[in-house]
Amino acid sequence: MLKMIAALLLLPALLPAQGVKTLSAPETKGQYAARTFTAFMQGGVFTFTAANTHTRLYQGYVKNVNLLGERLKELSAAGKADSPEYAELNRRFGWEFNGMRLHEVYFAQFGAAPLAAKSPLREALARQYGSYEAWEKDFLALPAARGIGWAALVYDRQAGRFHNVWLEQHDGGFPAGAEPLLVLDLFEHAFLQDFQLDKPRYVKAVWAALNWAVVEKRFAGR
Repeated sequence: MLKMIAALLLLPALLPAQGVKTLSAPETKGQYAARTFTAFMQGGVFTFTAANTHTRLYQGYVKNVNLLGERLKELSAAGKADSPEYAELNRRFGWEFNGMRLHEVYFAQFGAAPLAAKSPLREALARQYGSYEAWEKDFLALPAARGIGWAALVYDRQAGRFHNVWLEQHDGGFPAGAEPLLVLDLFEHAFLQDFQLDKPRYVKAVWAALNWAVVEKRFAGR
């Protein structure tokens, strides 16, 4: 049991040695598959080495989600759902799953396409915050804070309201039911290799490379 928990906690040991791959027939195995993100890899913001390292980290989350899912099924089938191992691995699941999903949101939003002046998203942000520029200023105050995590624009579709939030350690601070429209990875692995300690320069580079068409589709629920 302890070996299993230790293996899952030591994420780097589970990372594949090659670039992004898609698992074979994930739908028939009931497993998640790692996706490819061409615009992120070739977008010019990061060196290939840094981008490849980051996608390999993401692959590790996908792999761990699948490993955890299988192990939890095994323990449940063996009548050990009340065991310490089951409890610990279940707590770990949220970390791995959100690590997988948040990276997918982040990688998919690269592509350097501006937000149109009359777009529904821009107009909705302006209505809530007074102007689009006021929202942008409020959002970009998040990555200026010290600490690791994610800066995220999330949408509460039920109330029709936006929130700029700080997500702590993937699985902490995410408003229940909200949808992530835009995220900035603020863990050191996202910027140290290419930007060293200059996080503001990293944020500026990512902001300039955003594909707002992707963000708008998320807002539209597509």
